[in-house]
Amino acid sequence: MREPEEIIRTACPRDCYDTCGVAVHKRNGVIEAVRGDPGHFVSRGQLCPKCSIGYNNEWLDPRVRLTRPLRRIGRKGEGRFEPMSWDTALSSIADRLKRIVAGAGPQAILNTHYSGTISLIAYLFPTRFFNRLGATEVSPDTICNMAGHVALHYVYGTSVTGFDPRTGDHAACILVWGANPAASGPHVQEHWLEKLPGKVVVIDPVRTAAAEAADIHLQPFPGSDAALAFSMLHVIRRDGLLDRGFIAQHTVGWDELEPMLAQCTPAWGEAATGVPARLIEETARLYARGPSLLWMGQALQRQPTGGNVMRACSILPAVTGNIGKPGSGFVYLNFDMAQRGIDAEYLTAPHLSSGGVPSISHMDLAACLEDPARAQALMCWNINIAASNPEQERLHKALMREDLMTVVLDLFPTDTTDFADFVLPAASFLEFNDIIASYFHLTLSAQVKAAEPIGEALPNSEIFRRLARAMDFTEPELHESDDEILATLLKRANLEVDFHSFAARSPWHVPAEPSIQFRDLTFPTPSGRIEIASESAAADGHPRVPQPLVDPKPASGRLRLLSPSSSWCLNDSFSNVAKIAAHVGQAAIAMHPADAAGRGLTEGDQVLVANETGRLVMRVTLSEGLPRGVALSYKGRWPKQEPGQKNVNALNPGRKSDMGESTSVHSVEVTVGPLVSTGAP
Repeated sequence: MREPEEIIRTACPRDCYDTCGVAVHKRNGVIEAVRGDPGHFVSRGQLCPKCSIGYNNEWLDPRVRLTRPLRRIGRKGEGRFEPMSWDTALSSIADRLKRIVAGAGPQAILNTHYSGTISLIAYLFPTRFFNRLGATEVSPDTICNMAGHVALHYVYGTSVTGFDPRTGDHAACILVWGANPAASGPHVQEHWLEKLPGKVVVIDPVRTAAAEAADIHLQPFPGSDAALAFSMLHVIRRDGLLDRGFIAQHTVGWDELEPMLAQCTPAWGEAATGVPARLIEETARLYARGPSLLWMGQALQRQPTGGNVMRACSILPAVTGNIGKPGSGFVYLNFDMAQRGIDAEYLTAPHLSSGGVPSISHMDLAACLEDPARAQALMCWNINIAASNPEQERLHKALMREDLMTVVLDLFPTDTTDFADFVLPAASFLEFNDIIASYFHLTLSAQVKAAEPIGEALPNSEIFRRLARAMDFTEPELHESDDEILATLLKRANLEVDFHSFAARSPWHVPAEPSIQFRDLTFPTPSGRIEIASESAAADGHPRVPQPLVDPKPASGRLRLLSPSSSWCLNDSFSNVAKIAAHVGQAAIAMHPADAAGRGLTEGDQVLVANETGRLVMRVTLSEGLPRGVALSYKGRWPKQEPGQKNVNALNPGRKSDMGESTSVHSVEVTVGPLVSTGAP
């Protein structure tokens, strides 16, 4: 007779808008299946394909997981290791770190991390260790979305307080600009966006699945988004749709920007962006009449003038009064922890840093690692820099330095672990308790331990607690247990429950009732108003007001290469899942049929994709969903699994955006031509 089935309800901590509920089915203490929680308002019984496949295969497989601490025995990059004990690994790492601190100083230790998991303890607690150590942080958001954060701070004083999706039913228009929730939040797409009564407008150079499902799709050429925003503002002003009362009471600087609109006619907008004038006018009127929601995606600001783009787009709510009332507002990331009663500084303990935390941009990482005076140790957790960072070939060469002590925490043997001196096995989300704060829905969810860690793997927090002991750090914040942290978080959030009770009712909407963004119409800016003109921006060397800028079109013979997420990978997570890798096949570059024909190329041809930074062999696919002059190749592939040991980031020169020293990865230009040799470049 079979033992009865046990179902453990938990949540997915991937870097995704959805934050799905997960049901873990166990029998005889063994996980039999990982599925969507049928009672969860997001997942509704179904996980996305990538999570469903990965969580039921590689995540549970000790043959492919990292299960013991490892020490390098081969050349860097070879991925040859021998197992060692935790005590020996941590004491060896601590000895090296102590010598570096005593000699070059702690700033020569680089701390690289990002969003491999975004459950709160696993994501934030290790920062306590690095604050105490005094290491240089490789500023995490510079690889993704820092330009948008800086820009929105200039205008609204915050970038992490957005509209509450629960107010969506009140919106007559939902404008999605530079996001593809069909890939990056498939349940948001299916169960929220497609169910709203208002008109959905998607602005994206690519005719994505989200664009296909929209009522209106505007397809600007990459780099022309600010011009499109200005052209929409021209129509709104011309047609008497400005909310001048709101502008007068709650903004500063409109008088400086308004004269610039005269030249930004729909005809000018069409010439600058490629979007037909009639669609510019239709969208502007629909949005301005409202109430309207504006969703600004992270892809929108990954451009050379991405900060300016974000400032220009974010003015739309301010001048139409689409803020402070139901069905209105904007969202970039709903990641204001204080709004949900979470004290982020309690989790990260910045007071442990004696002199502030030095930092560099991910765009400068390769150059920094080349210099022994700047970098003597590298610690990587929640990130796979060898796959995700720009200047890939230069970075890999820098990671080969024998005198660079490299420590990597991960679930799997990634490209980055192959360059490590020490590899530390991390537990998966199924193997420890935590709390997840969604960055779209205003929820807190319980991540519930469903199984013991595989082998000797440990949660991030426990690894850094043990490393703190090995470093002889005595501060109590570094040794606080997960259970103590969870109890403190729930108490400070005024939830008045223990973790078990919290998990039984998860997810929790916080606040319980739908909230209105900026209900009181006060803003955390220096003036307390929306700053269309910003003294802070000017002090940082930017124009006081956003500008109607357009990037130059690619030079003759070149294409602008976009490298967004696909529906099969999440950044570079899931690329090691065998069934997914078999499904996606060889790396491909999509082109408009006319661009391919002009180069003598057809569907399936092998081509050389090249620029000054790198060269790749890819397979051509044809797509009329791309504008002329634009190519697309999805990010996320692991270089070690590619024939040429490189992915699309081999083509990324690491050019910085205008704000925040952030990535402008969507400005990469390439040539595409027939492959004249069968050998990989």
